[in-house]
Amino acid sequence: MNQLKPRESEADQPGEAVPGSALLGALPDALRAELIDFRRDLHMHPELGNQEFRTTAALKARLEKAGLAPRVLGVGTGLVCDIGTGTETGEWEGGRGMLALRADIDALPIPDTKTTCAYRSTVPDRAHACGHDVHTTVVLGAGLVLADLDRLGLLPNPVRLIFQPAEEVLPGGAADAIACGALEGVRKIIALHCDPKVDAGRIGLRHGAITSACDRLDVTLDGPGGHTARPHLTTDLVTAVAKVATEVPAVVARRVDARSGLVLTWGRIESGHICNVIPQHAELSGTVRCLDLDAWREAPDVVHAAVQEIADLYRAKPVVNYVRGVPPVVNDPAVTDLLRDAMTARRGPDSVEGTPQSLGGEDFSWYLEHVPGAMARLGVKPPQDRTSRDLHQGDFDVDEAAITVGVELFTAAALLDAARSAP
Repeated sequence: MNQLKPRESEADQPGEAVPGSALLGALPDALRAELIDFRRDLHMHPELGNQEFRTTAALKARLEKAGLAPRVLGVGTGLVCDIGTGTETGEWEGGRGMLALRADIDALPIPDTKTTCAYRSTVPDRAHACGHDVHTTVVLGAGLVLADLDRLGLLPNPVRLIFQPAEEVLPGGAADAIACGALEGVRKIIALHCDPKVDAGRIGLRHGAITSACDRLDVTLDGPGGHTARPHLTTDLVTAVAKVATEVPAVVARRVDARSGLVLTWGRIESGHICNVIPQHAELSGTVRCLDLDAWREAPDVVHAAVQEIADLYRAKPVVNYVRGVPPVVNDPAVTDLLRDAMTARRGPDSVEGTPQSLGGEDFSWYLEHVPGAMARLGVKPPQDRTSRDLHQGDFDVDEAAITVGVELFTAAALLDAARSAP
């Protein structure tokens, strides 16, 4: 397994000093409070993918207040912002290039079910239940710290902030950001993702694949319909859709190597309007997730065949819409080590732990098709909290101390990367 491994004799040696780390210190209380307020404001006003106009405007206003020149992406939401001498003239493009810090800014179409939270969502059926409000606030905070260093002439290499829309919309807004030039002049990229199973104050890292491929699957079934008193004279469509829902995942699982981790899971099923009428139409929607690239490439054909076989048994006519999503996020070992060393320098070796590959999908993978990069898992669980929470649930929340940890990680990584890439 491709797990994160310690450096030789790491336990006996202090962490590598981050150049300029004395200038970083602890986040000022005023900035820490501002970032928490900013995150809570985003949490109260979640916006879906490609609709993040308020979020984009709030980021743009705060970055401009800091004397920066953010640029809204051509798709209308999201933005990029360069920090550092030479970024205005493009001096760094084609040279050593920029380190990019990426955040995703969209929310989910689910209700916020927190009952005692003062900053719960004010938008019906919308919630920041995946932590994108935290990701956004961390990159903003790191940008403000790095901008201060740049004004003092202490930022050796430029940095690009990427606030990307529509991560939750397959195949992901990363492709749009890249098409809008977000990676021009970038040589390396880093990101983080909230992890409610890791204590706040710690991060999880892994060499190689840290997420999985994720595709979307929509299936429709059709038949002539009829009376529930005479199912033998028509297509019993409700039974057919139930069989597709239960048997297709089992068939698919037996037609690929079990080690590939290919999993088909349904998230929606719909058919019928009244108890005594066999419907003419049924729909299912779900996801196909996979740990292995070869099995991922075969998945559409395997799924199509399985749906057709089960539907034929019940005389239903299927239409399969298989939508390619995202490949796995594969962390570059050198960039992973950069994150590990930056975190160790700021918070000590005990602040970093290994993490397993997840079956979750992340469109950060599209950036890694172009430049090396790595994603860290940001611990957001309050220490000693035994409550089991997960992403994409309406009661999701975080220990806001994680915001400071993320800012420290990204600012230290930017300075350490500059020192290591110096000619």
